[in-house]
Amino acid sequence: MSASDASAPPSSVRRFASVTGLKPEMAARYEALHADPWPGVRQIISACHFHNYSIHLQEISGKPYLFAYFEYTGRDFEADMARMAADPEIRRWWAETDPCQEPLPEAAALGKIWTNAREVFYQA
Repeated sequence: MSASDASAPPSSVRRFASVTGLKPEMAARYEALHADPWPGVRQIISACHFHNYSIHLQEISGKPYLFAYFEYTGRDFEADMARMAADPEIRRWWAETDPCQEPLPEAAALGKIWTNAREVFYQA
């Protein structure tokens, strides 16, 4: 989604998908963390208007990749993302999960973990 969509009314749903690599030696750790996410992590995700959030694992050409999807129903995506990034429990969570991930080159060049995917089809 473009930045111009940030002022979408609260009744609208914005869909986001992204991808990142997963370090093979860290895959078991990453899966274990997500098998039982910390309650504070779940709470801030909901408080920041994320719904139907899922992360999927797929191996492609022998390398593991993570694909994430969520729906955003808030009014100010950037503010909610800043709120999430400032949350101490999320920062502690990311300190555990980020070392497991291997960003794609375009994300790494920007100092990010996840690469946003562009929606090419949707059916309600």
